[in-house]
Amino acid sequence: MKTKGRVNGIISNIVIVKADGAVGQNEICYVYTGDTRMMAEVIKVVGDNAYVQVYDSTRGLKIGDRVDFEGHMLEATLAPGLLSRNYDGLQNDLEKMDGLFISRGSITEPIDYDAQWEFTPLAQAGDRVSAASWLGEVKEQWVMHKIMVPFTMTGDYTVRSVAPAGTYKVTDTVAVVTDEEGRDHEITMVQKWPVKRAVRCYEEKPRPSRIMVTGVRPIDTFNPMAEGGTGFIPGPFGAGKTVLQHAISKQADADIIIMVACGERANEVVEIFKEFPELVDPRTGHKLMERTIIVCNTSNMPVAAREASVYTGMTIGEYYRAMGLKVLVMADSTSRWAQALREMSNRLEELPGQDAFPMDLSAIISNFYSRAGLVKLSNGKTGSVTFLGTVSPAGGNLKEPVTESTKKAARCFYALSQGRADSKRYPAIDPLDSYSKYLEYPEIRAYLDEQIEKDWVDLVYQGKTIVQRGKEANDQINILGDDGVPVEYHERFWKAELIDFVILQQDAFDAIDANCPMERQQMMYKMVLSICNRDFGFTDFEQCSQFFKGLINLFRQMNYSEWKSEKFEDYRRQIEQYVGEQSK
Repeated sequence: MKTKGRVNGIISNIVIVKADGAVGQNEICYVYTGDTRMMAEVIKVVGDNAYVQVYDSTRGLKIGDRVDFEGHMLEATLAPGLLSRNYDGLQNDLEKMDGLFISRGSITEPIDYDAQWEFTPLAQAGDRVSAASWLGEVKEQWVMHKIMVPFTMTGDYTVRSVAPAGTYKVTDTVAVVTDEEGRDHEITMVQKWPVKRAVRCYEEKPRPSRIMVTGVRPIDTFNPMAEGGTGFIPGPFGAGKTVLQHAISKQADADIIIMVACGERANEVVEIFKEFPELVDPRTGHKLMERTIIVCNTSNMPVAAREASVYTGMTIGEYYRAMGLKVLVMADSTSRWAQALREMSNRLEELPGQDAFPMDLSAIISNFYSRAGLVKLSNGKTGSVTFLGTVSPAGGNLKEPVTESTKKAARCFYALSQGRADSKRYPAIDPLDSYSKYLEYPEIRAYLDEQIEKDWVDLVYQGKTIVQRGKEANDQINILGDDGVPVEYHERFWKAELIDFVILQQDAFDAIDANCPMERQQMMYKMVLSICNRDFGFTDFEQCSQFFKGLINLFRQMNYSEWKSEKFEDYRRQIEQYVGEQSK
C-alpha cells in the first residue's frame, strides 16, 4: 500500500504534508490541486510531517489537498534514445511539450517507447554477470550503446538466454538472467536509477592518469584537465564563460557531451539550443548535437527543479561511463544550483551559514564533484566522467562561499578575470590565479613525459615563472615610469607578454586558431620558451618594445595559419631570422 497524505502547510514551493504512513528522505510524491498533478520530493521528515519541495508553482494549492507518495526516489530513465534530446531537470522531453511555456503539471516521456532498435547480443547463455555487465548493444547515432544488467540488481547472476540479433523496442525482453536462488529476471533495454545516488557498478576508481585535450591552449599547455577529472570556471558577467564552454564541448576529447543549463538566463540557454544543432563535430564530421544531451533549467523555471538538474545530468553521464565511454558533463552555472539550495534551506528555517547558504554547502558540492572520475569496469575496459562547472560569483568576487567551497572539491581552477576580458585578452583565464593540481600527480607527469616530451611539467612551470616575473616588472614600470627602471625590467615584461599573446590568447571565432592540437601547442610553446631564455642586450626600452611588438605580430599571423602549411613554415622562418638578427 502506498502512503497517502494531506497538505498541512504551504511556504512557497515547500509544502508540509501530514502523512498516514512511512515516508523516506528524497522520496517522490505527487501533490494534487484540482485535476493538476505536480511532482514533488521529500526533503525533510519531522514526525508524521513530511516537508516536500514541489517542482511547479504552488499557486492555488489549499490545505487539505491530496498527496500520493510513490515509494521511490527521483529517478532518471536510462535507455537508448537519450542522445540529441533536450530535457528539463526532471528529464521531461522539452520538445514533446505543448505551447511556448511549460504548463503546470506537464510530464512527458524521456524516450520514445515505440522506436525500434537493432540489437546485437554480446553475452551468451551460461555467462556470469553482475550489475552493469554488458549483455548486448544497439547503435544510437554513431555510438554503440551497451545494454547492461540494471544497476539496481545486486549479487551475481547467470545468463539463461539472450535475444538473437534483430529489431526490438526498449520494453522488449532482450535477456533473462538467473540469480543464486534460482529465480529468473527478465531484462529490457530500459532501466531507472535514483539521481541522487552515485552509480558504483565498477571494479575500481583509480586516480586520473591521462590528459583530456580540449584544443584550448591556456588549458592544455598551462593547466591541463585530466580525463575523469574535475574543474570549474568562475568569472564575472561578460568574461566569456559561455564561449569557453562551447569551445571545450566542441573540441574536447570526449565521446558524449552533457550540457546542464542550471538556472541560467533563458537567452543564454536558447543560444545553446540554436548553436549546437548547427555546429559540426570536428572529430566525426557529424553534427555536434548527435552526441550531446542538454538538460535545461532556466532561471524562470521553478527553483526546486534547478537543484535536480545537475543530478540528472550526472546520472546520465555515469550511465554512459558504464559503457566504457569518455563523458564530459558541463554545468552552467553551479552558483544557481547553490542558490536553489539556499532558498530551500531558508524556507525550512534551517540555521544559515555564510551568506545565508546552507551550513553543509561545502559537503554537498564535494559529494557531487566526487561522482566524476575514471573507472575500471568489470570487463577490464575503462570509462570516465569529466566534470566542468562554471560559477557566477556576484560582482566577480572569488571569495564568496560557492567559489570557496568548489575550490576545495575541484582539482582545476580556471579563474576568468574582468581585467583580461576588458582588455580583450580571450579566453580571459588568469594565468597566475588559475591552477591544475593534476600537474602534481606522478601518473599525469609520467603520461605527459611519454606523450608530449620529457620533463614537460618543468617547462610549464618555467613559463608560469616568466609570466609571474613579467607581472612584477610591469608593476615596477607603472610605479617608476619607463625611464625609471633598467631595460632588463622591460625585457622581462615583454617576454611575459610574448607568452600571453602567443600561448594564453586564442581566437574562438577563427576556423584555425579556435582548435589547437597538442602537437602544435608543444611546438609553439617550446619556440616561445627558447626566445624567452635568450639574452638580447637592448640599448633602451623603446628598442625592446619595438622588437617584441614585431615578434608578437609574426607569431599571431602564424597562429592564424594552417598547421604545417607553407604559410605556417614561412612565418616560422621569418621569426627565426628576426630573432637571430636581434641576438647578433
